Amino acid sequence: MLYYLHNFNEYLSPLNVFQYITFRAGWAIITSFFMSLLIGPYLVRKIKSYKILQVQRTNGPKTHWSKDGTPTMGGLLIFITLITTTLLWARMDNRFILLLLFTTITLAFTGWMDDYIKLVKRNPKGASSKFKFFMQIITATAVVTYLAAYPPNINFSTWLLIPYTKEFYINLYSAYFAMAMIVIIGSSNAVNLTDGLDGLAAGSIVLAALTFAILAYSSGNIRIAEYLKLIYVPGSGEIAVFLAAMIGSCLGFLWFNSYPAEIFMGDTSSLFLGGAIGVAALATKQELLLPIAGGIFLIETLSVILQMSSYKLRNKKRIFLMAPLHHHFELKGVAEPKVTMRFLILGIMLMLLALSSLKIR
Repeated sequence: MLYYLHNFNEYLSPLNVFQYITFRAGWAIITSFFMSLLIGPYLVRKIKSYKILQVQRTNGPKTHWSKDGTPTMGGLLIFITLITTTLLWARMDNRFILLLLFTTITLAFTGWMDDYIKLVKRNPKGASSKFKFFMQIITATAVVTYLAAYPPNINFSTWLLIPYTKEFYINLYSAYFAMAMIVIIGSSNAVNLTDGLDGLAAGSIVLAALTFAILAYSSGNIRIAEYLKLIYVPGSGEIAVFLAAMIGSCLGFLWFNSYPAEIFMGDTSSLFLGGAIGVAALATKQELLLPIAGGIFLIETLSVILQMSSYKLRNKKRIFLMAPLHHHFELKGVAEPKVTMRFLILGIMLMLLALSSLKIR
């Protein structure tokens, strides 16, 4: 909305700055962060008053039993500040912004339904797995169908750019769209699995969003894209504004979610945060950098898959003490804040590794 103020620069020349993506992205971080600080305490009190409180699993780590009764569904804070900030600072005539908002709203509704049934209706099972998967399928199908009809770059609609190579591409043909579905659904569920320690999911999202904000800006600038040998995607620079708003919202949420957490995220935001990052990777044609930039989410997901496979195929034998992986380290005696910090340090290294692909070509 504020973007259009630059149309009045002939009357007030400083308004010209509103057309620049870097300016709006910077202010999107600031806006969503301070908005979170402003409404966060009110939201925590309101959730407490409605007794929307965490019920800890008795089969989880004993160190988590003290978290019982902590307000949850705090993903509403990220959702509200992200949507509001995007409406303020992003161009609402940009197709990628509309696609990201669609993904955010549909998956936020899916997560909210799960939290609502579980925490408000007091049904510990929450929304059925079929319902959640159905909504993820619907969302992914809509996004992939749109990208098939209106690809980010028509010359590379089904091509993958191989990172760390000089203009080496692979054409997946129709299989590309199946992969794109997996990217969105897998990313959504991966963040959900990672949301198990104070500050871990939100902190990891900040790192992944920062990576793709830089990639989106680079892909959307024809000169930078040509220089860095990226697939040029007209309009993708605006994605950086959305991701900047996400960064600010997650940082604001971390203000209340850092150890010991005053509020938990819940499925309300974990599902849409991952899904939106997946859509950003597809829109910027940087699909293969997602497993690197989002390496924490990949590691956590793989640990669950390996644990379940081992349990079923090896006569109930486990690889880890508990999955996802962060619980394994907790049960090994590593304090929760240290596990979180070590995972985030690894996340920073993976972010730098992903960004290094811009020059290693």
